[in-house]
Amino acid sequence: MKPFGYVRAEDVDTAIATVATEPGARFLGGGTNLVDLMKLGVERPELLVDVSRLPLTGIDPLRDGRWRIGANVRNSDLAAHPVIRSRFPALSQALLAGASGQLRNAATTGGNLLQRTRCLYFQDVSKPCNKRSPGSGCPAREGVHRDLAILGHSEHCVATHPSDLAVALAALDASVVLRGPDGERRVALTEFHRLPADLPERDTVIAHGELVTAVELPAPPPGRSAYRKARDRASYAFALASVAAVLDVREGVVREARLAFGGLAAKPWRARVAEQALHGAPATEDSFRRAADAELAAARPLRDNGFKVPLARNLATQVLTSLADAHHQPPSAR
Repeated sequence: MKPFGYVRAEDVDTAIATVATEPGARFLGGGTNLVDLMKLGVERPELLVDVSRLPLTGIDPLRDGRWRIGANVRNSDLAAHPVIRSRFPALSQALLAGASGQLRNAATTGGNLLQRTRCLYFQDVSKPCNKRSPGSGCPAREGVHRDLAILGHSEHCVATHPSDLAVALAALDASVVLRGPDGERRVALTEFHRLPADLPERDTVIAHGELVTAVELPAPPPGRSAYRKARDRASYAFALASVAAVLDVREGVVREARLAFGGLAAKPWRARVAEQALHGAPATEDSFRRAADAELAAARPLRDNGFKVPLARNLATQVLTSLADAHHQPPSAR
């Protein structure tokens, strides 16, 4: 590992000022991804500014019904919070689907959103990779790409974003709160991560020196929500495909549907086409399957990952059907 400096931040403003004025500086939170990438030689910071002890650990209600989650809230604490479990179940389920218990005890909300792709070529510094070394090429397109993108990829990059948390937050219309040298701003979660286009090295819209300080959730949506993930083994594996859904059904008709896919693109994929198709449609399995197919018509699978199209369609259909069925159950059975 390359030698680097380390300082523990005393407060948010000092941390931001330190990183903003040092091009080689990086924030260090839980370290569950950054430290691994430093060991592999993918990340080579000159200075780590440890923000893990800053007071960004609250899960607090706001006056207008929204909830604010501090960037340093540990994934295990967020998943177990009684309000998150009862009013935002998709979020709790997504967190529990990610990593191991030990990693969830260390990983933070802010760091989870900023984790980088697990594409094998990105993690192997002996191989070309446009995301790690712009202009060097993307051997994944013709190489090992079973786990990689079918939506929104470019000739420069076919990586996927690994977060489960971010997929649930996309379906819940969350916002990311960023604070930098010029002040604070909010970015919709669906706009926070980038598709690769011709700048695959940029995963998000965050600027150097900006710190994720919180995530804000709107008031709980009407209806029910759920998250489901398909992976190669029962635990501790990234998603081949995942689905976060919010569904509100009245008298057998879909009043509102929100749907986001994970494991299919370089960002959580908000399924706007499917949502539009479902608005006012009968809450039936056939409607859900048709809506998922409409969204996935934009998929451009590579040689070995075409299976993700039916996998994602079936996941979405199952999750939406289970949410619709729950509307017909008596309260005691819910």
